[in-house]
Amino acid sequence: MSPVSASSRLNKNLHQHYRSLPQGDVAQVTYVWIDGSGETLRCKTRTLECEPQGIEDLPEWNFDGSSTYQADTSNSDMHLVPVRMFRDPFALDPNKLVLCEVLKFNRQPAETNLRVRCRKVMEDVQDLKVWFGMEQEYTLLGVDGHPFDWPQNGFPGRQGPYYCGVGADRAYGRDIVECHYKACLYAGIKVVGTNAEVMPSQWEFQVGPGEGLDVADQLWMARFLLHRVCEDFGVVASLDPKPITGDWNGAGCHTNVSTEASRCIRGDTHTHTHTNTQISYIHSFTAGVADRGASVRIPRQVGLQGWGYFEDRRPAANCDPYAVTEVIVRTCFLGYRGHESV
Repeated sequence: MSPVSASSRLNKNLHQHYRSLPQGDVAQVTYVWIDGSGETLRCKTRTLECEPQGIEDLPEWNFDGSSTYQADTSNSDMHLVPVRMFRDPFALDPNKLVLCEVLKFNRQPAETNLRVRCRKVMEDVQDLKVWFGMEQEYTLLGVDGHPFDWPQNGFPGRQGPYYCGVGADRAYGRDIVECHYKACLYAGIKVVGTNAEVMPSQWEFQVGPGEGLDVADQLWMARFLLHRVCEDFGVVASLDPKPITGDWNGAGCHTNVSTEASRCIRGDTHTHTHTNTQISYIHSFTAGVADRGASVRIPRQVGLQGWGYFEDRRPAANCDPYAVTEVIVRTCFLGYRGHESV
């Protein structure tokens, strides 16, 4: 079995010929949503008569929820409600990508639509101006499930030279990473950086800073772009927290948090922490300056200057950013301690 997909080996010049044909005044709009797994994204595309200028120009749509683990066949139609629009880095302007919430037949949120609850919580703390920055780690795999560019019947050298590495023997798949980075920037996603991670074929990009709902929206669309770019290259982007067993690093989604008060000089008195990449254990709480084995890391510079942000190192790579940002706000700023109904 080839490590890359058959589709990636089709004639891309021929594909580009059709992609570059004029389309008149119409716009292709791709609707993107989270399926019933809570992790996987789905999409489908429709034609609008003109380029949409905002969410108000985008009609609701529907899909077969019985094919996405979200409904029974006897009552299968689910509502797609546009909530965020992005430029399309694949079809280019005037075409758009649209992130959607999913509603059931009775217009209640689908079980995996955690955005509704996140939005309500963020409204409760809007005066605090809580910012998040999320560090999305992922692993590149061949379609055979084997890490990209690893020896087919063995392992690469031990971890050590790969983190932020340079060179063909240390950075596996940089072309994919750079294409995804530029696709995000074109789409309007606030990606602030990227780097190779500790395990070979593992990478990270960072989204933010921004308010919780905004950063979560952008991270979901950045994940969609990652999967689409990898599709073009014929490989798979895995968000599995532990894609390879043994002494190989896992993958996380470390989440950085600050408020307007904590970002001011001596703001550390206003920051309350709550109760392995180097991912901390979920059932115990620890905190420390520059400690990447702790639940919460206080960056060295923040510890020295006394103001800034903290990093929650517990979220896994496949987390739902709506759930992560909501829980952090509830525990840090709304007094939730784990026993109240949410």
